[in-house]
Amino acid sequence: MSERYFIGVDVGTGSARAGVFDAEGKMLGSAVHPIKLFHPKPDFVEHSSHDIWQAACLAVRQATSSSGVDPAEIAGIGFDATCSLVVTDDEGHPVTVSPSGSDDQNVMVWMDHRASDQARRINEGQHDVLKYVGDAISPEMQTPKLLWLKENMPASWKKAGKFFDLPDYLTYRATGDETRSLCSTVCKWTYLGQAADGAEAAGWDASFFHSIGLGDLAEEDFRRVGQTVRPMGEAIGNGVSAQAASELRIPEGTAVGVSIIDAHAGGIGMIGATLDHKTLDPAELDHRLALIGGTSSCHMATSANARYISGIWGPYYSAMIPGRWLTEGGQSATGFLIDFIIQNHGATPKLIEASRASGKSVYEVLNERLETLAKGRKVPASLTKDLHVSPYFHGNRSPFADPTLKGMICGLTLSASLDDLAKLYLATIQSIAYGTRHIIEVMNEKGYRIDTIFACGGGTKNPIFLREHADITGCRVVLSKEPESVLLGAAMLGAVASGEKTDLLEAMSTMSGVDQILQPATGTTQGYHEAKYKIFRKMYEDQMAYRKLMAPH
Repeated sequence: MSERYFIGVDVGTGSARAGVFDAEGKMLGSAVHPIKLFHPKPDFVEHSSHDIWQAACLAVRQATSSSGVDPAEIAGIGFDATCSLVVTDDEGHPVTVSPSGSDDQNVMVWMDHRASDQARRINEGQHDVLKYVGDAISPEMQTPKLLWLKENMPASWKKAGKFFDLPDYLTYRATGDETRSLCSTVCKWTYLGQAADGAEAAGWDASFFHSIGLGDLAEEDFRRVGQTVRPMGEAIGNGVSAQAASELRIPEGTAVGVSIIDAHAGGIGMIGATLDHKTLDPAELDHRLALIGGTSSCHMATSANARYISGIWGPYYSAMIPGRWLTEGGQSATGFLIDFIIQNHGATPKLIEASRASGKSVYEVLNERLETLAKGRKVPASLTKDLHVSPYFHGNRSPFADPTLKGMICGLTLSASLDDLAKLYLATIQSIAYGTRHIIEVMNEKGYRIDTIFACGGGTKNPIFLREHADITGCRVVLSKEPESVLLGAAMLGAVASGEKTDLLEAMSTMSGVDQILQPATGTTQGYHEAKYKIFRKMYEDQMAYRKLMAPH
């Protein structure tokens, strides 16, 4: 009997990636291809669905080739992506969402904040469904974006025949089937994965859509946003279509699993790993947090019962692990914020020059500089004793759920040397870790007992990012055997759809594993961060005080 292999496809903010895995979760080959990003106006961030699909196909072809696997042995494929809004006509052709008027720019990226006013107005309505998004909908979610499109681009609204979350658009392109994912619709569209009070079954709440000005979607019986919503990993239709098979160069009919959001793929790709020889039971999951760090960060935990936490997204029923409620915290700018700080400093040219001369990344150069500066210090993190950062440069996703918050830096001098940049870089990483600590504290106040962070994403390649997260949160940080946990999670969907794995729980327990565990520091280091964390919280209070002072003006 021939081997069976599975492909995971991940579409992020800047690239499409693919990986080929065996049934034990070992990655045999991978590839990445960039995608275009458009910024037509401030707070407007757009993609092209055509460009994304072409990049995904190229990545799959290259990953399969590099793996050495016979394409005939590919048994399943799964897709994950950012929670971005894709708009097409009835035939699936792109419809513009851009002030440029270009139909090629038909995707509002997750980080697009053009719909902030629409989100504010929706939240003022205080509809009951908002209790499932932490009491406040975000402009990063889809209903505010839909309302913006209807109010500001009526021609596109009228022409639009289908609205997809990006992960579901990818399975649509792969199969021709319009099935939507329970993950994306529950987390970003206010679909109810469970029967709501007074309702006989799960589904869309028509009263909510009428109340916010999107009643026409309800009157169409939700045809444009999805009438078939299924759990992640369930097989879609007849699998890969003939056209997609020629583009992906995998067999026609290859099983395609219902999609998942990228961060959630990372969650299933690592949070189920066996740790301390403990079985994956409800009590053990209460201790675990999945941290997926990239351009932004997501912090996900699951519980047997719904936990309503103001400012934290969810509880979402069956949106990551079937039958469990998902709690999702997040930070709107993490990797993006670190890059912004690095790229916009007086010493940036010197850093780039040092990077080129040494053949090392800018992060490696900065990390080495910090190591030199910290020599002789009992607490290396104390380089930032007089430098403090509030990381809300793109607003706060959790736990304040306030997209209008701003970033703050305290402790700048007239010096702008490479050492100053290294310290500011460290203070920025620390501020992100303090934000993670804040999110965990709020979750634990509502019944979680989180003491272990399963981490994946770009940040996990940075030892200082990992060290500061362990020391600041007081949690041990677990790194997975497969560092590309997001791709693995997507591949698990294909494994389940193909029948190789009975369900996601079996895939999680048999395809993931632990590589390394980082323990948090105690003693003097712990005391240092306790003091800095108080300043971190005080900076938010100060910003609110400044707003109050300026409110009359």
